[in-house]
Amino acid sequence: MSLVTDSPRLPCPVASDSFQRCLSPTCAATFDIGETHFRCPACGDLLDVVHDWNRLPVPSRLADFEKRWSTRNNPLDFSGVWRFRELLPFAPADRIVTIGEGQTLLQRADKVAEYVGLNPGGLSLQYEGMNPSGSFKDNGMTAAFTHARMVNASRVACASTGNTSAALAVYCSATDLGFRAIIFVGSGKIAYGKLAQALDHGALTIQIVGDFDDAMARVQQVADRLGVYLMNSVNPFRLEGQKTIIYRILEGLSWEVPDWIVVPGGNLGNSSAFGKALIELVHLGLIEHPPRLAVINAAGARTLDELVGKRSLSWLSGLPEMSKVDHYYGELDTGHVKASTIASAIEINRPVNLKKCLRALDFCQGVVSSASDQEIMDAKARVGAGGLGCEPASAAAVAGARRLVREGVIARSDRVVCILTGHQLKDPTATVAYHGTDQEQFDKILGSRGVQRAGFANRPIVVANELDDIIRAIALYSGERADA
Repeated sequence: MSLVTDSPRLPCPVASDSFQRCLSPTCAATFDIGETHFRCPACGDLLDVVHDWNRLPVPSRLADFEKRWSTRNNPLDFSGVWRFRELLPFAPADRIVTIGEGQTLLQRADKVAEYVGLNPGGLSLQYEGMNPSGSFKDNGMTAAFTHARMVNASRVACASTGNTSAALAVYCSATDLGFRAIIFVGSGKIAYGKLAQALDHGALTIQIVGDFDDAMARVQQVADRLGVYLMNSVNPFRLEGQKTIIYRILEGLSWEVPDWIVVPGGNLGNSSAFGKALIELVHLGLIEHPPRLAVINAAGARTLDELVGKRSLSWLSGLPEMSKVDHYYGELDTGHVKASTIASAIEINRPVNLKKCLRALDFCQGVVSSASDQEIMDAKARVGAGGLGCEPASAAAVAGARRLVREGVIARSDRVVCILTGHQLKDPTATVAYHGTDQEQFDKILGSRGVQRAGFANRPIVVANELDDIIRAIALYSGERADA
């Protein structure tokens, strides 16, 4: 069944021109936009938000959205999500929850392009760390909170490796709408920069003994039993908001489609949202063809790479061989294998949006790869040296792009956009360990993961508290004579 629809055949009536539909073509049950489901009640599969585009006003060209830059005093036009509201048309304007998300940057990055192996001008970095909570999650949270408001939810919850919890807490505290936040995190599985946000913004934080996959299973059970509104990306409205990252990339490229978009793969919400956005844009005639999509796992959490690259899992018109997934998960359980990577934001073994990501890969002729912690930290250092700091998970996209160029999958002459999903200060501990002089700290945080001291480290110079020693150190760094 197609994601887009011109004249939907629905077994039940819907209340608007948007509705929810089961992802499984053998089920395809539909539900009103005002209902709250996080999986299909009929079969348990994922849900899509689907729009009847024949009954909705859609601009004839993407460039028409630029007009809203002149009306940025309107909160909806200021938002980098709701500025594109005709392309996520499920919400009445007076129910939209926005805190100014989506003021992001697409920056040409020639220094990083050289490291990746691309020609000058060939690489741009989409920097989502400029969002209010410091990560891409705000794009999805504004849409999910909007739907939560539409259905009169009061308690909202998520499982998180850090960024989701930060965004959830920010939206609860920054809006005067009575939302109360409940956050589940695994033991030792959240960077302090992110945990600090959840605590500072007043969320109830529950730390369970287990990892993200354990926390994700529990939060879904709690949401079901207590009627709490779930804010993880299994919620299809989250992905509606995350579609807008694609629109801003195209806007930053003067509405020209790049050859590749490279994105880290954790719970696979971004790759799924990107695929949905591109399917809809092609269907609406707003772009002629999609870019190719590359999803990069961390080597220590490489479920998608394993299933697609080694076990040939594919979309198959919406009927992927889920027995392959079950068998692989069984192997993980038997071997007591937990995800393990310095890139904590993508330290996930059981991505809830796996099927939607398969759809995106199918439509975008996508590829999947992985990057080691060494490659991630080295790429992170090169991104920082190029002027944009990012968290380790973001650097997986750059590390993956570099690997794909070396393998000949991405050509040196291609135009590539890498998604930097989170701000540098989300995980400063890893950054300081990589660049710092404290060997014990390095060994504990990075050395234990197989990361070696690299030539990209920018170590502080330790000198005595003497003027001459300081001048000699500066001269050595500058390549000058100390007595010049």
